[in-house]
Amino acid sequence: MTVRGVSKAFGALTVLDGVDLTVEDGSTLALLGPSGSGKSTLLRIVAGLEQPDVGSVHLGGDEVTHRPAHRRGVGVVFQDQALFPHLDVAGNVGFGLRMAGVDRAERSVRVRDALGVVGLSGYEHRDPATLSGGEAQRVALARALAPRPEVVLLDEPLAALDQLLRERLLVELRSLFDELDVTVVAVTHDPTEAAALGDRIAVLLDGAIAQVGTPGEVIAAPVSTAVAGLVGQRNVLAGRVVEGGVETALGVLPVDVGRARGDVGVLVPPSALVPTSDGDVRSVVCGLLYRSGTPVAVVDAGGVMLDVLAEPRWAVGDAVALDVDPAGVHVMAR
Repeated sequence: MTVRGVSKAFGALTVLDGVDLTVEDGSTLALLGPSGSGKSTLLRIVAGLEQPDVGSVHLGGDEVTHRPAHRRGVGVVFQDQALFPHLDVAGNVGFGLRMAGVDRAERSVRVRDALGVVGLSGYEHRDPATLSGGEAQRVALARALAPRPEVVLLDEPLAALDQLLRERLLVELRSLFDELDVTVVAVTHDPTEAAALGDRIAVLLDGAIAQVGTPGEVIAAPVSTAVAGLVGQRNVLAGRVVEGGVETALGVLPVDVGRARGDVGVLVPPSALVPTSDGDVRSVVCGLLYRSGTPVAVVDAGGVMLDVLAEPRWAVGDAVALDVDPAGVHVMAR
C-alpha cells in the first residue's frame, strides 16, 4: 500500500498536507497521532470513503484513488464495531459478501472460516446483543476478513474496551496478523497500542508524517520533542549545543550531538539516571509509583521533575544523588 503526496482540507482547515507513506505487503503499520492529527481522515481516503484534494493511493501496485470503496479490496474495522442488531453473527460477517453477490454456499464457507480465524467458531447464530465487547470487536474483524481483502484498516479498534480486555486483544490481534498474509494499517492515539500492533509506527502530527520506524526506533529515538511527548517519554529537557555536549538544566551533558546545532530537545530516559553516592544531580524523591509494572520514583532535581527507576529502599522525602549516563541520552529537534 502506498500513499503519495496526499493532501486534504475541509474548508480553511488543512487536515493532511502532502502525506507520503508506504506499507510493505503482509506487514502491519500503526498510524499514531493525537486527536485532530488527520489519521482517521487518511484511513478513510485509503478505504475510499473520502477523496483527497491532491495525491494518489495505490494498492497492490494499482492506483485506486478514484476507485469506489467496494472495489478496492479493503476491509475496515471501526471503533464502534457497527454490528447490525437485526442480524445474527453469521449475517453480520457475511453482509459484505451478500452485497457483493457471493452465493449462499460460498458465503457460509467464508463466514465459518473468518469466525474460526478470530476464535469464534460456533458463534454463527448468536445475537449481537449477547456478545461481550471483545467478542463484538472480533465479529467486526471477521466481517472485514470474510471478503479476503488485501488490506485491513483498523480505526481505533480497541478504544472503547476496558484496559484488561484491550491488553488481551492486543496480543491476540498481533498473533493473528502475524499468521495472516494481509497488510494492516491500525490507527491509534495510544503509543502502547501502536508498539504492540505495528511492525512499524508512522507518527502523524498536524497532517504530516513526522517519523516512521520500528517501535523501538520511534520510542527510544524520537526525532523531536513533539514525537517524544506523543510516545510517552517524560524526561524531555530543553538543551543547547555547546562545546563538549549539550547544556541543560542538569548541567552540560557530554553526549554525541551529531549534526545538531543551537537549541535542541534532550531525552534522558529513566535508565540513563544512575543512583550513586556522589552523583552530580542532587534530587529529592517526591513520589513513588508504578508505570507498566515498573517501580518509578518522581524526583525534583532543582526544579526539574524526573522519572527515575526506583530503588526498593527509597521513600518520599529522601535525598538522592544521580549521575547521567551519556550513552543513554538522546538529542533531537526541539
